[in-house]
Amino acid sequence: MTIYVALLRGINVGGHNKIKMADLRVSLELLGLKQVKTYIQSGNILFQSDESESALQERLQSRVEKDFGIVSTVVIRTAEEMKQIISNNPFSEQEISKASSSAKGECMYVAMLPIAPSAKNSDTFLSYTNDQEQCVITGRDVYFLFHDSIRNSKLNNNLKKLEVPATVRNWKTLTKLSRMMEDLISS
Repeated sequence: MTIYVALLRGINVGGHNKIKMADLRVSLELLGLKQVKTYIQSGNILFQSDESESALQERLQSRVEKDFGIVSTVVIRTAEEMKQIISNNPFSEQEISKASSSAKGECMYVAMLPIAPSAKNSDTFLSYTNDQEQCVITGRDVYFLFHDSIRNSKLNNNLKKLEVPATVRNWKTLTKLSRMMEDLISS
């Protein structure tokens, strides 16, 4: 069985699209997923399955809509892909430290996409980078480094220019999810 993480877009953000994680776990267990675990309230679900990513994405999106009345893009990564996201961090410790010293809140984020954006859309989006907002696109993952805040960021506000749905998580959440997936592998 493959260990996956499903990341739901826009769940429990600003009082909208509320789902209790206990209810979400039960719903997904009824789909036949194994070892279902959630992390924090923003729609991060770890599980095991023999199904393909595309089949799982479709089934999970349908289930969330059916059981909770919420249309949410579901982005899925395997444990190996999560490990690669962490190990392929394009920013140096020095760059992260510098950004962290001035950032309001977290400074590093990754937007995960169900498919890679086109080269044209990537180029358009990357034109918004500057000294305070750095970005690297690697396949289906978009790494951000903010020296101020993601909330006021031109990069974040223009993520739609990639013309691919995205869900964004901070670096702390991603490293925790990766560790949780490793724990599932070793159990």
